[in-house]
Amino acid sequence: MKREVIIIKEIIARKKTLLCRVAVILGFCIFYLSGFSWLENRHVSGIHITACALDYKIPFQEIFIIPYLLWFLYIPAIFVFLFYHSKNEFYRICAYEFTGMTIALLVCTFYPNGLELRLSNIGRENILIDLVHFLYNNDTPTNVFPSLHVYVTISAHICLVKSPHMQGLNSRKHIKVISLILAILICMSTLFLKQHSVLDVLAGTALAFIMYFIVFKWWF
Repeated sequence: MKREVIIIKEIIARKKTLLCRVAVILGFCIFYLSGFSWLENRHVSGIHITACALDYKIPFQEIFIIPYLLWFLYIPAIFVFLFYHSKNEFYRICAYEFTGMTIALLVCTFYPNGLELRLSNIGRENILIDLVHFLYNNDTPTNVFPSLHVYVTISAHICLVKSPHMQGLNSRKHIKVISLILAILICMSTLFLKQHSVLDVLAGTALAFIMYFIVFKWWF
């Protein structure tokens, strides 16, 4: 009887822990989406255009819409993996991702920014171009510095490869290699789709590595 009670208590404790983790994610999503929506819809007298000479030498390539959209599967997959494997690792990726995303909101609040790199006439039609148009229609070229697509990708990849659960087995080494390749392609896609300037990507990358030392070497 005592054994059954202990098992029931363990199940209840585990469910409470999982609910707490879900609450953390939902709470931040509400906060971030509210803040980002406000930034997207506010009226400012002028915005700073982020661009450099290299941006105009990078050709538009619609094939990169594939890794760009895979981002929306890649990030949740890593969160789910850490969600179920380790309390410490889950809260570490939350601290890493959520702090950087909040910093990006603050940067865009006090430094309104945007792009003028998108092509008005791509000159060809195919299903990938249709997806690009869908992206352009639903994502304004504002609040792009630093690139959150890049920041979130790099920080998620680091949290994955640093997980103790990804060490040792050859199959898991393959997962880390695949994650690295996908992360690189995702970051590249922001440039080849004209979603971000090189400056945005560099800023997102710099923020990711700065936050790495803060989160991994200090907080955790």
